[in-house]
Amino acid sequence: MKATDRAAAGRTYVLLMLLAVLFAEPLLWLVLAALKTQSEWVAIPITFLPEAPRWSNFTEAVTQINFLAYTGNSLFLSATYAVLVTFSSAAVGFGFARLKGPGKRPLFVILLSTMMLPSILTLIPTYVLYSRLGLVNTYWPWVLWGLAASPYLVFLFRQFFAAIPKDLEDAAIIDGCGYGRIFLRVFLPLSVPVLLTSLLLSFTWMWGDYLAPALLLDIDHTTLSVAITQSYRNPHGDYIPTVQAAAAALYVVPVMLIFLFAQRYFVRSVATSGMKG
Repeated sequence: MKATDRAAAGRTYVLLMLLAVLFAEPLLWLVLAALKTQSEWVAIPITFLPEAPRWSNFTEAVTQINFLAYTGNSLFLSATYAVLVTFSSAAVGFGFARLKGPGKRPLFVILLSTMMLPSILTLIPTYVLYSRLGLVNTYWPWVLWGLAASPYLVFLFRQFFAAIPKDLEDAAIIDGCGYGRIFLRVFLPLSVPVLLTSLLLSFTWMWGDYLAPALLLDIDHTTLSVAITQSYRNPHGDYIPTVQAAAAALYVVPVMLIFLFAQRYFVRSVATSGMKG
């Protein structure tokens, strides 16, 4: 390697390290805040490092509320939505990539244009609709959202499926397969990186969602994100921010573990999603 190449690689490495530290700083601050005492939290000037780490904050975060039950609610809703939206988005993406029909391109443009619609605009109509259908305080809205597919995931699958050689599709048709079997037997097994990426993204979206559970679920059936923001009070009714910080630190652990496991598939799917328009 030439000296100029080594210098460029070194500068790139330093830049990536600085960016990694910058992105990790909020998580580091959260963990340090979870280890502080109440007096250190309100101290002026602000102290960055706790004088003596208070690990009991994590114990209180788990014991003051039914932490496992709320975690189970979040896992159930996130996993259900992730599985359903991945399959429905893959089916729609396969249709746009491999099937022919009038108006397919305008429909695809309309689908992508919905990504520019802020979700806050549909918040009140969504609540009114589900309220009239009697679905408030149930988990059915997440099932319906999953079955409706996601525009971004449809785009991801469509790009991946469009890049698969047509010879595989023709060979399956010669063998007597219909498009349903081609989708299930040929295209889905080839799209494992995109499937895992879709599961990761959709699980993360739903795991981190606060508005929908707060709007549609009562406190007994809600998710961990809502429970953390509405709990952890002292006898005077004031919030205990250090315990909330400890709960929030525990809250991000499942997503971090999932991402560490699936990050190579995420990078691979993103790299292949733009191979063919």
